[in-house]
Amino acid sequence: MTGTPHLRVIDGKKPSSRPVTDLSHLGPLMVKAQEGDKRAYNEVLTACDAWLRVFLARRVAPESVEDIAQEALMALHRKRHTYDPEKPFAPWFVAIARYKWLDRLRKHYRAEEVEYEDQASVSGHESAVMSKIVLERLLAHIPDNQAQAIRLAKIDGYALDEIAQMTGQSLSSVKVRIHRGMKRMMKKLEEAHA
Repeated sequence: MTGTPHLRVIDGKKPSSRPVTDLSHLGPLMVKAQEGDKRAYNEVLTACDAWLRVFLARRVAPESVEDIAQEALMALHRKRHTYDPEKPFAPWFVAIARYKWLDRLRKHYRAEEVEYEDQASVSGHESAVMSKIVLERLLAHIPDNQAQAIRLAKIDGYALDEIAQMTGQSLSSVKVRIHRGMKRMMKKLEEAHA
């Protein structure tokens, strides 16, 4: 695939072409959807579906993309009433998508754990699983906004400007959150080994 995929979105009068990774325009549409506007809700679902396919294509096997995308869209549907119009749409939706993706990973790891109980351990796999567990525990000890920025940058591989756009924060704010979060995680590690 060359370049960033684009999605045609109609904003009232004239069509515009937006990168699939741009969810910033969906807040007002989600408000209309909460009020019962089916066309607005369809635009939200279409844009979120396109975003999910890009997001998941980098993280899971191709055969899992459809299932996880559908789970995330169903979660969006069930949780649509919880969207707060005073806050940016992107972080709210990205949290839902990320949860569904991590939920699938957890199920996969649990299935692998059961499978490996009767087999000799594979040191590479064991260290990867342990690293994931340690990382998740460390992220649980820092503020959510810092953990989100670290996950998006260090685990999900987003560029800092993409994270700023998705979270509605300035680029410098994203950098500060990552720096402070990493610093807190290092301190927690040092405390654990002291």
